[in-house]
Amino acid sequence: MDARLQRRIQRYGWDRAVDFYDQLWLKQLLPATQSVLERAAIGPGESVLDVACGTGVLAIAAATTVGKEGSVVGIDLSGKMVDAARAAASALGLDNCRFERDDAEALADLEGVFDVALCGLGLMYMPDPERALAVIATKLVPGARLAVSVWGQRSRCAWAAIFPIVDARVESEVCPLFFRTGTGDTLHQALDSAGLSGVATERMAVTLRYDSAADACDAAFLGGPVALAYSHFDEATRTAVRAAYLQAVEPCRIGNAYAIPGEFLIGYGVKPAAA
Repeated sequence: MDARLQRRIQRYGWDRAVDFYDQLWLKQLLPATQSVLERAAIGPGESVLDVACGTGVLAIAAATTVGKEGSVVGIDLSGKMVDAARAAASALGLDNCRFERDDAEALADLEGVFDVALCGLGLMYMPDPERALAVIATKLVPGARLAVSVWGQRSRCAWAAIFPIVDARVESEVCPLFFRTGTGDTLHQALDSAGLSGVATERMAVTLRYDSAADACDAAFLGGPVALAYSHFDEATRTAVRAAYLQAVEPCRIGNAYAIPGEFLIGYGVKPAAA
């Protein structure tokens, strides 16, 4: 897929998903959120960059940790995600963080350098995640930490059936190579190639729990990466893709509820001191 088209799909797709994202995914993604923050080991007074910040979950957690002497910048391709993050920070009275619409593979106009960089479940949507990591590394001071998370291997994410189900009904793939960064040692190599030292990765098995078929489908189709495509489907197609998804995750059903396996991959590295 053309990189510009991919960015456009992601931008407007997450604009579409923003109203459902926190409600349907915040709790499910908590293990990855906590692991990234633990790895980053953010301290008072530090400057933090949160790439693909979404609704600002990581950035807001960082802002509360760095305190008034520190600062946080969150960036995202989705203007509506940026607006949501701003609103959430304002509601908490946080004036030490700001949010901007920006592209992780560029960052040319982003001012400042940072003690910590975060990227929570964002690399999978980027046309060139290796380039994104290299660009982020240029914004770090020597000794700065970078902590990221991605979804793991496709075979360990039972919800992955959503992509072929949707792709069969649209002209181009929604998220090409979505699981590439979580496969094998791809993420480890990307962090190495970005010039980081002390690189480490860790896999984390999780279970996505939903109380009903409606909840499982809403999370899959309204609050995630296929939200834009789903919004363009007519009612008959929506019914068909929801039925196909439920059939795919039928082995995960427990009564009326669903316990769907997934996997996160957490990555970490440090910007080396200047030679």
